[in-house]
Amino acid sequence: MADWLGQLQDASFDRAGPAVRKAYPPQRRMTGQQLASYLLRRTYALASSTRPDGRAHAAPTLFSAYAEAFWLPTVKDAARIAHVRAHPWLALSILEGEHDTHAAVLIEGPAEVLTTVPEDLRHITELRNRGGTIAWAAYWLRITPQRLFSFAEHAWQEG
Repeated sequence: MADWLGQLQDASFDRAGPAVRKAYPPQRRMTGQQLASYLLRRTYALASSTRPDGRAHAAPTLFSAYAEAFWLPTVKDAARIAHVRAHPWLALSILEGEHDTHAAVLIEGPAEVLTTVPEDLRHITELRNRGGTIAWAAYWLRITPQRLFSFAEHAWQEG
């Protein structure tokens, strides 16, 4: 996972404009290994979607990284199901800390709505949910990331 995340981030910065490169200087970016460790210990992300009428929508979500994608278990009546069907794109923000200790990973990419997922993904996600069942997950959103940016302030400590 560390290689995939590192390569995805490198490719994202290669395509980014000067403003993004300035906002996320190389010395503040996480390495592939730091990204993998950070994302494995963070359980929730803020998922941003677009409502069918074009307005923004954001809500917290459990997530798992699996098979070079990000997976969000979703309840049957979640608004984001209709959002992704209307505008198949999601952004995830995974943040921690404050001021000199904050870190962030931002992920964007096309998304799709699925009703079935591999059993090992289900098991991984249950473990990430402190062993709690995810029988409530009627749908899953799969994001195939096209962009990943990270930032870690100088006093951020890897968990």
